[in-house]
Amino acid sequence: INAEYMGRRRERENRKSMLSLLGRLRHTAQSIAAPTWNRIRTFATQQQQRSPPPPEAGPHPPETFLGFIRIPKFLLKQAIVASPNFNRWLIPPCALSMHLCIGSVYAWSIFNQPLTQELGGVVSAADDWELSRVVPCFSAAIICLGVSAAVASTWLERVGPRCVGTVAACCWAGGHAVASFGVYMHCLPLVVLGYGVLGGCGLGLGYVSPVSTLLRWFPDRRGMAAGLAVAGFGGGAIFAAPLNRWLLGYFRRAPEYVGDPEELNLVTEAGRRFVKIGDKLREVVVATHADLAAFPGLKEGAYLVGTGCSGVTQTFLTLSAVYFAVMITSAMAFRVPADHWVPKGWTPPVGNTMISSKNVLISSAVRTPQFALLWIALGCNITAGIAIIGSATTMIRDILATTMPDIATPSFCASYVSSIAVASIVGRLFWSSLSDYIGRKTTFALFFGLGVPLYLSIPTVAHMASVDPSIVPVLLFYASTMVIFSMYGGGFATVPAYLADLFGTKFVGGIHGRLLTTWSCAGVAGPLLLTYFRNRAQNSALHDLAFKVDPVRFEHTFGTSLTPSNLDVLIQAKTVTIPQLMLLVPPNIPDPTPFMYNDTMYAMATLLSTAFVANALIQPVDSEHHMEDDHHHHHPHTSDTTPHTTSSSIAASPPSATAGKI
Repeated sequence: INAEYMGRRRERENRKSMLSLLGRLRHTAQSIAAPTWNRIRTFATQQQQRSPPPPEAGPHPPETFLGFIRIPKFLLKQAIVASPNFNRWLIPPCALSMHLCIGSVYAWSIFNQPLTQELGGVVSAADDWELSRVVPCFSAAIICLGVSAAVASTWLERVGPRCVGTVAACCWAGGHAVASFGVYMHCLPLVVLGYGVLGGCGLGLGYVSPVSTLLRWFPDRRGMAAGLAVAGFGGGAIFAAPLNRWLLGYFRRAPEYVGDPEELNLVTEAGRRFVKIGDKLREVVVATHADLAAFPGLKEGAYLVGTGCSGVTQTFLTLSAVYFAVMITSAMAFRVPADHWVPKGWTPPVGNTMISSKNVLISSAVRTPQFALLWIALGCNITAGIAIIGSATTMIRDILATTMPDIATPSFCASYVSSIAVASIVGRLFWSSLSDYIGRKTTFALFFGLGVPLYLSIPTVAHMASVDPSIVPVLLFYASTMVIFSMYGGGFATVPAYLADLFGTKFVGGIHGRLLTTWSCAGVAGPLLLTYFRNRAQNSALHDLAFKVDPVRFEHTFGTSLTPSNLDVLIQAKTVTIPQLMLLVPPNIPDPTPFMYNDTMYAMATLLSTAFVANALIQPVDSEHHMEDDHHHHHPHTSDTTPHTTSSSIAASPPSATAGKI
């Protein structure tokens, strides 16, 4: 018992000793840490109370591209601030030149036929790309245009237009070079990667940099400035269409002619046509008189697949060098005005509720209903226009060439593409300048109100052309589509000023870039709708025509019996076409080719009706979205009648409230 008692006593003494030691250690630690903590807390409080240094006080970190490529200083915004006596009218030619280069994307339809006949040479071979696979190259470029414009808009505000324009030149020219290699390798994904993705990024970067620059140089003429900025983009096809056609003709080489199909022993295997040359079977394509309308001097008959050259490879490579030289020169000439610069004698307008003198942050603007409604309205307008632009050459050839082959020649189709560019550039200048007088909202209402009946008139004109092959339906078709394209271009030219009216000019470049994401969606929807409705109408017409042909004659011509399964194989291999079937059907059967776009036009009219409603719902931006700085930092020339917080009231307010306002 005594031993147990002594053991418990020692345990109690040990615990007391340990607690005493811990107490002394705690006291020592507090005596050391308390002064140090007090000094740290005092220093932190002083730093919080001290005002932050101005941006110019410290050195700027070096700007980089993609996070690791250091940008030279001469490309940055700080190096291109113009002197007070700089002539602002030197900037529009630079912006116009850059937009003329990237605007050549609207001449893409010139490449549709050569790309779909890359192997066949005169008509499509079985392994040639279909139109529905070629048009997405254009769609991918438009998608990447909108995405890159949105992503780069904030970067543009930081590094300036010279740097962004230089990157745009490298992307647009480099995309053509990659696409050239893709055509040479007959690898469509590489063409999409080059022209669509890399080139599309060049489009977006090259599009936004001149627009925001001109809006800063011309705050007194926003509509005109926006029109000048994007007029080149709409007019690029004026020069690109004849240039592309000339280059394709210069580099093109016809395939090897084999002979008359009636005199050759053609063999049909899996829908393909072959001819025996020596001891080998060589694939051939059979071209009719209608197929050779675009190739004067060639005879009807069979041509060896893979023996010709479309000229697309060499054309893309040549354009790459030309575009790079022009765009890099334009980028180097860009200048930006100094902060708070305004034209001499100009005072911002006061009293127009649809023109705001306040600024809205990018993050706030994209959450407003006005941004969403304008996104929908502009997107519907772009979808309707871009559906036709992407396949303009193919469409006019389908509608007019069957009944008027002497009019719808290759040169006529190329001139039509140039006319689209003329209408677009005139529309950009006319509608944007008109919007300075009648307002942006009224201008957009005219776009959609006139566009619906014009789209609905095109099926009627196509029917007139098939019944009465005269110059009248040609003129009506031309007039309707040219007005449509003028309003398509006018929408692009007017929307930057529309945004500046709603959200102010301070961040209009970034907001404009975000809005252009609707262009990406339209770049998918427009061509997709057109090719879907066209392919559906074409397949229906092929089946209808085929079963109106005498089965014996069909088997003699195509080397296989007329059954639904055999017909599908022949259509898939591009052996059976509408021109070939029209030679076999009874003479009273009308050609269905001009009517393959009717459903597309009805769909486009529906889209414009939706855009009309969206535009009608747009109202001025609520004051809760305006920047706080606009309420107590006024430009000397700005007149603001809105009640605002003065500096004296801020000074008199409690510190917490003042910090919140700041």
